[in-house]
Amino acid sequence: MAAMAQTLRPGGPRTLMAALFRTDPSVLGTDVAVVPVRIALVWIFTYYGAGKLFGWFNGPGIHRTALFFSNTAHLRPGGFFAVLGGIIEFGAALALALGLVSRLAALALFGDQVMAMITVSWVHGINSLTATPGYEFNLALAAMALVIVGLGAGRLSLDALIGRHLSSTDPSGSQAAVGEPSATHGDRTRSRADPLPR
Repeated sequence: MAAMAQTLRPGGPRTLMAALFRTDPSVLGTDVAVVPVRIALVWIFTYYGAGKLFGWFNGPGIHRTALFFSNTAHLRPGGFFAVLGGIIEFGAALALALGLVSRLAALALFGDQVMAMITVSWVHGINSLTATPGYEFNLALAAMALVIVGLGAGRLSLDALIGRHLSSTDPSGSQAAVGEPSATHGDRTRSRADPLPR
């Protein structure tokens, strides 16, 4: 508490207001934000993907999922789309759990949810009053997947470990990872890929 008061003292209420309305993401803020998003996506898509592929968690399994895709979603051959949907969901959940190729996995989940809206839930509206749900759940999951596409998996991921390794072995001597611009704050420059001192 004393440390917080000391931090706020130089600018007083103005510093607090600036912190509340700041829109450029901090590295720590990004890392903290992506953890619950990853956990939620992993939990939900492990449940649905494993249910489609293996019948786990009382799921439909491949056969019943294939019938659903053929008859309700009008995606044929149903067996192909059942396997594809299960692999996308379960595989992406595993990738996000490890934080490995997270942006690609999240992009696949985004496409999966867009397809679910187009083929099944859009016609029922955002808040269906029937037994068939509306598209609100698909929309929320698609938006969460886009968070990972935009921000990556954070420092608690294999992506971050691989990114640090690639930046340390970069023959040009640049500290920034490929595709990661440097951010300048005041008179010091730091790499977004490696924000903490070692």
